[in-house]
Amino acid sequence: MDFDKELDARGLNCPLPILRTKKTLNEMTSGQVLKVIATDPGSVKDFAAFAKQTGNELLSSAEAGNEYTFFIKKK
Repeated sequence: MDFDKELDARGLNCPLPILRTKKTLNEMTSGQVLKVIATDPGSVKDFAAFAKQTGNELLSSAEAGNEYTFFIKKK
C-alpha cells in the first residue's frame, strides 16, 4: 500500500504509539496516509478506537510475527 509517511513505534507501549501517531498526523495534510509499525499487542484495539474517535480512516491493520502494521488516512 502506498503511504506518505512512516512512523516506527516499535518498543513503545500504550499510550505512546497513539500519541506519536496523533502528533505525526497533525503534521500531515488531509488525504495523506501514515504507516505505523508497532509491537504493543494492545495497539490493535487502540488504533481502531483512535480512528473511530478522531475520524481518521484506518485503512488496514496487519500482524506479522510480533509486529503490527497500520495504515491510517488523515481526514
